[in-house]
Formats: sequence, structure tokens, C-alpha cells
Amino acid sequence: MDAFTAGLLQRIKTTESDLTRARDEGDEFLVEVEQGELDDLHRLAAEHGVEVGVSGV
Repeated sequence: MDAFTAGLLQRIKTTESDLTRARDEGDEFLVEVEQGELDDLHRLAAEHGVEVGVSGV
């Protein structure tokens, strides 16, 4: 796995965690921000052929 792929997957994992925390805290604004970031990261992964495992988020 190259550095780009590893970094992207780590960013996705971190963002998923942040999204879960925002949901748990009831912070609707932060949920929207984190969901947008996660959507962008998944789009970036798809554009570069990086397979992302399915999460429960």
C-alpha cells in the first residue's frame, strides 16, 4: 500500500470516528461537517481506485 492510500484510509477512519462522536454528542452542525468530509474522502477514494471497507457510520 502506498503512502497516498494509507493516508486516505487513515483520514476516512478518523473522520468516521469524529462523525460518530458528533452524533453521540448531538452536535448536528458537526455531524453535517463530518459527513461532508467523509463524502468527499469517499469520492476521492473512488476517483483513485482505492477500495474502502464498509463502515457502520
